Amino acid sequence: MDQLNFHHLRYFWAVARKGGVRKAAEALNVSQPAISAQLRSLEESLGEKLFKRKGRGIALTDAGRLALGYADEIFAAGRELVTSFKHLPGAQKVLKFNVGMTDALSKQIAFELLKPAFQFRIPTHIVCRQGELAPLVHQLRTHRLDIVLSDEPASSSLKMKVYNHRLGRSGVTFCAAPPLATKLRRNFPRCLHNAPALLPSENMGSRIALETWFDSESIRPRVVAEFEDATLMMVAASQGEWGFTAIPTAVSAATLKHYGLKVIARVDGCGSDYYAITTERRVKHPVAAAITGNNHAEFFS
Repeated sequence: MDQLNFHHLRYFWAVARKGGVRKAAEALNVSQPAISAQLRSLEESLGEKLFKRKGRGIALTDAGRLALGYADEIFAAGRELVTSFKHLPGAQKVLKFNVGMTDALSKQIAFELLKPAFQFRIPTHIVCRQGELAPLVHQLRTHRLDIVLSDEPASSSLKMKVYNHRLGRSGVTFCAAPPLATKLRRNFPRCLHNAPALLPSENMGSRIALETWFDSESIRPRVVAEFEDATLMMVAASQGEWGFTAIPTAVSAATLKHYGLKVIARVDGCGSDYYAITTERRVKHPVAAAITGNNHAEFFS
């Protein structure tokens, strides 16, 4: 197959998304036999069956699921192309801004970093996606994202040429439910040794920073649970004496109040840097440039 017939692909995509030939025909205002013929042509050109019989209906084959993933990306790119041309001089200005955020990034910090996008001088349509750093950087390189926000820099091991723009640094606030916090305030930081702890999971940047600080203080807490979801970690910490936890000091006031937690101690020497990752050293997208060029010092202080 030298070329893909996108007309055939559109019919396949409609059938897969609508759940059947009849519904797709109604949506596209064409006959069912016409759609069936287009599907057969696409399957012949790909050399694979895309649908199989399931009861009275049809279901995607493994090849069909793979094709659907590509079709989703292709037609999403088409919609973005149309949107981009609306940004040309003389058209109504609405900027599209695709931002990726790592799962580990505090959502309160992410929102603060995104404020320049919400306050931008031109109306902006912001699309936020979450995931692990490596897949997000790949989407950045394929121009599906304009920027990635993270609490760790993109590593050279990713073998993708990107630039890390440091936005600021936040120390850590150790906290716990009131009874446990009262106990652990005495003789800090030694009080944390063998104390029950609710910590970020080992694959997260904030956990690496904590472990480095624990080692420097010769402290080894007793890890009760590890979390990739910071909200779940806060809920667990608020439920009693299950364990202390650690949160970015930059957003500690709101977090402590919301979950009823109390401060054990604040440590500036233990914390995380926050980055905007782009494909350019000098950022061209105006909204991304507003984020990387904004002075976030007041927030992080």
